[in-house]
Parts: sequence; C-alpha cells; structure tokens
Amino acid sequence: MAKYTIIIEKGERNYSAYCPDLPGVVAAGETEEETTELMKEAIEFHLEGLKEDKMPIPEPTISARCVEVVV
Repeated sequence: MAKYTIIIEKGERNYSAYCPDLPGVVAAGETEEETTELMKEAIEFHLEGLKEDKMPIPEPTISARCVEVVV
C-alpha cells in the first residue's frame, strides 16, 4: 500500500484534483469528498495500467502541509 498526495482546488462550481507524483491523473467532482474518492479511483486505475504494461510504479515523494500565517 502506498500513500499518494493529492492537491484539491475549489473552483466556482466544483472541485478538481491532481496527483503531483502521477502526472496526468486528475479528477473533478461536486464536493471535496466526491473529488477525493474519484482521485482514489483514478490513481488505482492508473497504477493497474502501469502494472499491466510492466512499467515501474512511481514511489510517492510529495508531501503537503498547511501553515498558518498572519494576514
């Protein structure tokens, strides 16, 4: 099992997400939760394809943190 970081962005009408460790793996949904689930499915699908093609699975290298700043 691996943990891949996803970045979720709020748009005007929906949310979109991508995985920096897996370029091209993206998803969009109406809610943050839906977008997260769709990203999980997209990552699993992508990794299955890599396995089928006997290509290496990229190791997760990206991490994210939130920091508080005074504005």
